[in-house]
Amino acid sequence: MTTSARRSQTTILASIALAILLAACAPDASVDESIPASAVSTDGPIRPSASEAGETPPPADELGQLIASLEARITADGDDVAALTELGDAYLQRARETGDPTHYGKAQSAFDAAIALEPENVDALIGAGVLALARHDFSTGLSLGERARDLNPTSPAALGVIADAQTELGRYDEALASVQAMLDLRPDLSSYARVSYQRELHGQLDGAIDAMESSFNAGVVGSENAEYVRVLLGNLHFSRGELDTAEQIYIESLEAKPDFVYALAGLARVRASQGRTDEAVALYEAAIARNPLPEFVIGLGETLEGAGRADAAQRQYELVGAIQQLFSANGVDIDLDLALFEANHGDDPALAVELARAAYERTPNIRAADALAWALHRAGEFEEAAGYAAEALRLGTQDGSFYYHAGAIAAAAGDDELARQRLEAAIALNPHFSPLYAPAAMALLEELAGR
Repeated sequence: MTTSARRSQTTILASIALAILLAACAPDASVDESIPASAVSTDGPIRPSASEAGETPPPADELGQLIASLEARITADGDDVAALTELGDAYLQRARETGDPTHYGKAQSAFDAAIALEPENVDALIGAGVLALARHDFSTGLSLGERARDLNPTSPAALGVIADAQTELGRYDEALASVQAMLDLRPDLSSYARVSYQRELHGQLDGAIDAMESSFNAGVVGSENAEYVRVLLGNLHFSRGELDTAEQIYIESLEAKPDFVYALAGLARVRASQGRTDEAVALYEAAIARNPLPEFVIGLGETLEGAGRADAAQRQYELVGAIQQLFSANGVDIDLDLALFEANHGDDPALAVELARAAYERTPNIRAADALAWALHRAGEFEEAAGYAAEALRLGTQDGSFYYHAGAIAAAAGDDELARQRLEAAIALNPHFSPLYAPAAMALLEELAGR
């Protein structure tokens, strides 16, 4: 996992050769006009939330009051479908803000009760769809989104759920059409962010940045959703090695929303890339203290390992395992994330392959292809790994890790020329893509030069 995201998460694989439009996304713009075809990014498309309808989620100190008020309403009237749906949304927002997956079960109970009372309630179906996406149950998310869309074809939020699920399931042509339909209905923060992610997936980083800027400009500065989008914009610049621009964006986000965890983690990556390790560690620790997401803990561990502090890094990796099991216990499918983590930091390549195969079968996207390729490489299955590595690159996604994995796999398979091309692409894109693997890519390039 990375801080982009998404963590969310996962996206990416495809058999399309569409390229995303480079032009800025104006209100009447097209996602795929004149083109052959990511919340992220680098970590996945923006997940719809309670603010999809345009309202800003309540501040954290008010969210607890809102939950208490809604629970009181439901106690007084257990058939209050609107209150049940709002409560589910509020618990989803709480989970997003705290990183605590135990809120998913509470959200599920609220949505289930609302849908049982009113099976055709579009808002409840959308909320349940968002929850399914958060748990990485993308097939269920797609089904719920389609039910909501069939009931209300003019609902942008329903289309957002559908587009996210299609993307994660590797159905990229369909996702592109869904994002376009969403954009046509309502060009706003959420739809622009999805346009950005589709462009990013297809290697059109200029267009992705343009659309993410439109997304941020459509939001309310200082709100959680707008600042999350601002961080995604910083992540896009970081992915191109534009450290100064990314740094400024993260700092501006922290000025607008102090201690915003995603901005803290983004700035930590910049500091690690600048060789300011102690500052990077402090920033990661501040983010983890507020929201212990696995991606932050992994980022801290890899920063420590890259600085030669192996014992401290290992303690972070052990913590990642405990956090991931908490997510799993609360209904989140972690196979893909766990496979990549096991391939990078574990001692059981066979387990990494098993997890990656299971994840790829359920979600045949390019991130799953990359994880399976890397797990197979670690298990010494270089020929099969090469096929999945090529699949991971089929959309033209500009991701340093993808190129590094593909380059290392090509080198192991004896294709030195292809290895050089892919490793050089990783470094040219962003020489700081990882505190561990960017140096490894450079070292492998030097080794290949000496052959």
